[in-house]
Amino acid sequence: STFDVAVVGAGIVGLASARELVRRHPSLSFVVLEKEKELAHHQSGHNSGVIHSGIYYKPGSLKAKLCVQGAALCYEYCDQKGIPYKQCGKLIVAVEQDEIPRLKALYERGLQNNVRGLKLIGAKEIQAKEPFCRGLLALDSPYTGIVDYKQVAQSYAEDFQEAGGTILTDFEVTDMEMAKESSSGSEDGLKYPVVVRNSKGEEIHCQHMVTCAGLYSDRLSEISGCSPEPRIVPFRGDYLVLKPEKSYMVKGNIYPVPNPRFPFLGFHFTPRMDGSVWLGPNAVLAFKREGYRLFDFSPGDFLDAVTYSGLWKLVLKNLSYGLSEMYRACFLSAQVKELQKFIPEVTVNDVLRGPSGVRAQALDSDGNLVDDFVFDGGSGDIGSRILHVRNAPSPAATSSLAIAEMIADEVKQRFEL
Repeated sequence: STFDVAVVGAGIVGLASARELVRRHPSLSFVVLEKEKELAHHQSGHNSGVIHSGIYYKPGSLKAKLCVQGAALCYEYCDQKGIPYKQCGKLIVAVEQDEIPRLKALYERGLQNNVRGLKLIGAKEIQAKEPFCRGLLALDSPYTGIVDYKQVAQSYAEDFQEAGGTILTDFEVTDMEMAKESSSGSEDGLKYPVVVRNSKGEEIHCQHMVTCAGLYSDRLSEISGCSPEPRIVPFRGDYLVLKPEKSYMVKGNIYPVPNPRFPFLGFHFTPRMDGSVWLGPNAVLAFKREGYRLFDFSPGDFLDAVTYSGLWKLVLKNLSYGLSEMYRACFLSAQVKELQKFIPEVTVNDVLRGPSGVRAQALDSDGNLVDDFVFDGGSGDIGSRILHVRNAPSPAATSSLAIAEMIADEVKQRFEL
């Protein structure tokens, strides 16, 4: 029950980080603590499965740098491990004239981010790549791909365990404190001073901690006495699925040109490794942090969200967008209307309601979406022994191996491993 470093959270970022740490420090002992009975159960197992290329992100940001690095590492890792993927490409399609300048700016941004193979293509080339898609101009990203990230995360876990790491599932961290007395026989005081307890009263002792807790990253930070900001507000994304007999209409990823006035990306077409095609998602406030169904509700999570001033500032800034998202969540025809801008042949009869995911959206107190990765620790006895991964938004799955390298660098420097 004693470990040099404990990693909290067995999502794809936590497992990638644990894997990288044990590879760099084989003489140290590592444990991953996961509250669920299975690994990669939440965001890592409820995402679109896209291997992003790094087009959208602000040049110079961690998102841009880590995504481009991470995509290359992801493909290399999948090749090494025999994990199937498809490099099916992506078209970001302008369907209105006023989207063309934004699309061209996106192309320039992608070039600045060193995204490989980008080119602008016209209406005829769009149809050559996607016969059912209509558009005026598109940004073609041939190195965008798809993979099953749950399978990738499981492979990271196997690597970690083979290197001597321990994974404890069904271990929900609810408390941490400094041990009150030195262990007997210890010459230099207490070697494992941080006591981590779970909801059943079981405990482990460690020297240092890294938290990769996704939807609960703010709460774990508070438990450790670190800053509650940025706060996590959960947004549910509901997907539609093309009926199997209609999946021939989509060959690769088809995305809209993002509108900077709106906080979320908008509807897109995503082929999956199993041959299905997901459509969406929308973005509506979730009333439970792990609430994947429409009527899932947690009084504590709901109160946490609606009493946060940052959420109300976000809502007021995006009122019409939020209302239209809620309308589309209720009416299938409204969602299909969005999809018909790209593939006019899609009808309500061609789609089914599909799975949902919950996004851990970090918000600051001014109502701004925290767009980049945030890593921090704290002061005091426990705070100085913890590194919190506070915000790891999409493309965190794509970037997981690059994030892991950065976290391992930070851990070595902070904790002098």
